[in-house]
Formats: sequence, C-alpha cells, structure tokens
Amino acid sequence: MSRIRTIVHPTDFSRASTAAFKRAVEMAKDNRAQLLLVHVLAPVVATMMPDGYVPPNLYEEMEAAARADAQKHLRKLEDQAKRSGVRVKSFLLDGVAHERIVQAARSRKADVVVIGTHGRTGFARFFLGSVASRVLAIAPCPVLTVRGK
Repeated sequence: MSRIRTIVHPTDFSRASTAAFKRAVEMAKDNRAQLLLVHVLAPVVATMMPDGYVPPNLYEEMEAAARADAQKHLRKLEDQAKRSGVRVKSFLLDGVAHERIVQAARSRKADVVVIGTHGRTGFARFFLGSVASRVLAIAPCPVLTVRGK
C-alpha cells in the first residue's frame, strides 16, 4: 500500500465507532494523514404517531434537533483528534449511510476507510443489515473494520 494521506472515518457515535475512531486517529498520526469524519443523518422516521402522520413543524423540529446533536458529537470528535495532533475535518451528510460514506471516500480520494462494526451475526445481521459490510463491498479503497468493545 502506498502512503496513507487521507483517512475517512464514518461514525454513528456508538461504542463500535469509538474503537474505530481511536484506530483512525492513531493511523492519521502515524502517517501524518488528514482525518475526515463522516456522519450520515438518516431521514427522521415517524414512528410515534399512530397513523404515521407527523405535522410538518414537528418533523422540522425533530430533524433540526437530530442535526444539532450530530454536529455537537462531530465537534467533540474533531476536538479530540486535534488535541492528538491530527488534521481533521468533519462532514454531516444526509441520505443512505453506506452510499454517502462510499461517495465521500471516492470524492475525497480516501486511501482507507476505518469503520466500526457492532459484530452482529446471524439473524440480527440479516435483519438489521450492516453498514460496514456494505461499505466494504463497494468502497473505492481499502476498508479497515474495527470491532467495538
């Protein structure tokens, strides 16, 4: 593998992502690479209303709250990486997680994606799917999966 210049770390702010974040920061430090943090906001799903209808103003409030929370978490990770001496940028994207992660890796010419995995197996993995396995299947660069603790 040639020199690593750009590392993409997708995060959902889970414990699995925390382990991968630590690994991505180590790699960025060791290679003097830039770390790109990516969080993908999925559309707010209306599950609390019996008929599935959410008034537009409530939907907008829910979406704004989710966006603000994600920005706060991204800033926290950015600050941690900077304190470790890593050049870092963060991106809050909308859409389908694995598609947007791969798109970010491609457009930023990432040398590697460092992604956490929850380590689900069997029915849970089949039912819930795995963003990490989908990224692994279609990424334009190597993908390092880090199992959460």
